Amino acid sequence: MAIKTYGPMAVDWEVRVDYERLRRERLARVQKLLRESELGALLCFDMSNIRYITSTHIGTWAMDKLFRFTLLPRDDEPILWTFGSAARHDQLYAPWMGERARAGISTMRGAMAPGSGRAEDVARKIRSELEERGLLHEPLGVDVIEPQVLFALQKEGITIADGQNLMQTARMIKTQDEITLLTTACMMVDAAYEELYRWMRPGVRENECVALVSKVLYDLGSEHVEGVNAISGERCSPHPHVFSDRVLRPGDPAYFDILHSFNGYRTCYYRTFAVGSASPAMVDAYKRCREILDVAINAIKPGVTTADVVKLWPRAEEFGFPNEEAAFALQFGHGVGLTIWEKPVFSRLVSFDHPEVIEEGMVFALETFWPASDGWTAARIEEQLVVTKDGCEVITRFPAEELLVAGTRYYTVNGPLSPIREVQSHLNTAAGQGGPRMPAPAATSAGHTL
Repeated sequence: MAIKTYGPMAVDWEVRVDYERLRRERLARVQKLLRESELGALLCFDMSNIRYITSTHIGTWAMDKLFRFTLLPRDDEPILWTFGSAARHDQLYAPWMGERARAGISTMRGAMAPGSGRAEDVARKIRSELEERGLLHEPLGVDVIEPQVLFALQKEGITIADGQNLMQTARMIKTQDEITLLTTACMMVDAAYEELYRWMRPGVRENECVALVSKVLYDLGSEHVEGVNAISGERCSPHPHVFSDRVLRPGDPAYFDILHSFNGYRTCYYRTFAVGSASPAMVDAYKRCREILDVAINAIKPGVTTADVVKLWPRAEEFGFPNEEAAFALQFGHGVGLTIWEKPVFSRLVSFDHPEVIEEGMVFALETFWPASDGWTAARIEEQLVVTKDGCEVITRFPAEELLVAGTRYYTVNGPLSPIREVQSHLNTAAGQGGPRMPAPAATSAGHTL
């Protein structure tokens, strides 16, 4: 049954997210793939992989520290080593882990001195568990790892193999509850864009837009605003992928990418606006950007490949880049789940040679970009979607069919100022557009015009 109610709370009187089912089904997917692989066990340091396997979480301040780790032996339950008192917390409040949540710490991304023995302690813990289960001489899959820990595991006689691909494969098809959480996360961004659109105007700064979006999301229950790309004016082309303190001006394009997490599940969700008005060049760029996005969305259904989709997109040379690597991620698609870049990947750089088959239950984002002919404005649009049995459903709902103009509506003595106009007013005249010029005014004997 598809859930269509996206309140951020769990309630007893309505079916929303079944968290026990979420925990059970995620772990079962990894366990199945592990049994079918050559690996004896899986060792994960990536915080998203740890959450997927153990359904435990620690503050996002820890996401780049690599000090927590979990071991999933074949045909067994996961063991978690976590940060100090968090282990006792998990024993109390994550009963599905119980005593398998233990205190343990790695090298904190190398911050612990090599002589402290932390890497060796990790390796001994892992060896002991593998030995107890008769798995010591089978390959150990690892997702990401610090060099000190890698070398320590190898000294213990453990063969290291790729575990990241197994985890990416496990996370590629979403469960019913994952889809509900991803859609709820998008609902929250819908609300953030609504507030941003109503508030944005000349005189505000990009970083103020970031602050507004962050407040809306946290007020609605986001656990982490991973980033808000706020790009405006001449910064739109080329895309810098980072916000600044630039002040919005009349006639500016402004596009945003909102990335946040609700119960771990992310969004990647671009929208483009014009501030006050838009030039004809900007309007054309937006139409082109929307067209190439819609062509891709219309192609999505189970059985087609990522190569089938990216062949519909323009080559890098068609929009001002020398090759696909230089234009990477401007015409792009990527899985979205506990992280924002998961399988499958849609890119002309890799998808032709390594196509992936689209399957029902995948959730991914498709994002497009088009630079305007004026050399400085550009459009960027992105939709997240769920693959259904016969097509797809778009779960990002803030309007993007046509370019929206934000900011004050201006009125002249002759009525509303046109929302399509050049930034430089003289270019809106017939003469500025290359049409017939007005006759030059007569000169006086003193040389002044009348």
